[in-house]
Amino acid sequence: MPSGAPAHPGSAASVAANAPLAVRMRPQSLDEVVGQDHLLGAGSPLRRLVEGAAPASVLLYGPPGTGKTTLATLVSQSIGRRFVALSALTAGVKEVRAVIEEAKRRLTRSGESTVLFIDEVHRFSRTQQDALLGAVEDRIVLLVAATTENPFFSIVSPLLSRSLVLQLHPLTDKDVRVLIRRTVADPRGLDAQLGLAEDAEDHLVRLAGGDARRALTALEAAADSAASTGLPEIDLATVEATVDKAAVRYDRQGDQHYDVTSAFIKSIRGSDVDAALHYLARMIEAGEDPRFIARRLVVHASEDIGMADPTALQIAVAAQQAVQFIGMPEGRLALAQATIHLATAPKSNAVITAIDSALSDVRSGGAGTVPPHLRDGHYAGAARLGNAKGYRYPHNVPEGVLAQQYPPDKLVGRDYYEPTTRGAERALADRVPKLRKAIRGE
Repeated sequence: MPSGAPAHPGSAASVAANAPLAVRMRPQSLDEVVGQDHLLGAGSPLRRLVEGAAPASVLLYGPPGTGKTTLATLVSQSIGRRFVALSALTAGVKEVRAVIEEAKRRLTRSGESTVLFIDEVHRFSRTQQDALLGAVEDRIVLLVAATTENPFFSIVSPLLSRSLVLQLHPLTDKDVRVLIRRTVADPRGLDAQLGLAEDAEDHLVRLAGGDARRALTALEAAADSAASTGLPEIDLATVEATVDKAAVRYDRQGDQHYDVTSAFIKSIRGSDVDAALHYLARMIEAGEDPRFIARRLVVHASEDIGMADPTALQIAVAAQQAVQFIGMPEGRLALAQATIHLATAPKSNAVITAIDSALSDVRSGGAGTVPPHLRDGHYAGAARLGNAKGYRYPHNVPEGVLAQQYPPDKLVGRDYYEPTTRGAERALADRVPKLRKAIRGE
């Protein structure tokens, strides 16, 4: 539902003492924002927007815990602006239109502009997004929308073209460390009531994975545990006991899915077995469908390895079948074995180059007539058409290879498959030219 209370979300006056630590520590000014230096330099669009000087609507795109809501809150605090927040999880077209109508009335009556913050905007349907277009274009509302998904995948083009897309980066370990230390000392945070051991701080930084909210949530849980047991400081054992594991930034419907998958395949192609296993682990831990992973392995066994190691395809197909047969978590072993085999195998892209080259000729009109001696001669009347007449049976000669035309006339002499000299394909690099000479009678 819309909210336009005088106290802005995240302001000191509106945050209860028992609010989550991450909420209490939300920056009250740009000077408190950690990270995102690339967006907050002097004169930058985002800084000008926060300072009340820029009229442009923005889409804030980035992983969780990087400051999207914080920046929207800071925009709302600019003088002369009314702030309304909608969540795409609960709001519909009716709510959006109600906000726009009220914004029109306020703009006409008093000149007061409205900042409309929409969280999780990627969850809006096309119809809901379209309802924003006129108000954004006419600047009836200043839209500040937040999304964890790549807006070029999830936001309609007209809305994209009317907004600045600003990408927020995951916080660096240094940024997270600054935030943790500030929280331990700040009166809004732990107020220096507890110490924090160095190894515990290091572990919290690792657990955060660039997510400020996750770092502070873990710190809060550890602090509560330490306080309840009377410990003077938060030690490593307390952090490990209260926090299970690091979050994996991975969205099976968004760009993280594509980015991690791309990195997985490129690591296999680049023969970096350790990086390939890392990305495999990220996909598994994030709950990626193991059948999807197996399909990618099968594809790239031919695309990146091919005849340099013909067993690669067998291994990948076996892994795919094993995953379907035994499921997870045991299926991770077959996926890992196939990943290791493919990453360490000799590489060749000769298979994909060959078939794509042949397809290119066919699509460009190179599908000539099949030579008569290769046509089917088994049906009645085939002989009268000249089918199969003159065909030479290779097994009738000792070598098993003889001179004979196989391709259509216009493709005689056209080479598609060019073996490399890597792995098992080295032998084919010697054999294929000899076969071509024998077949072509050269």
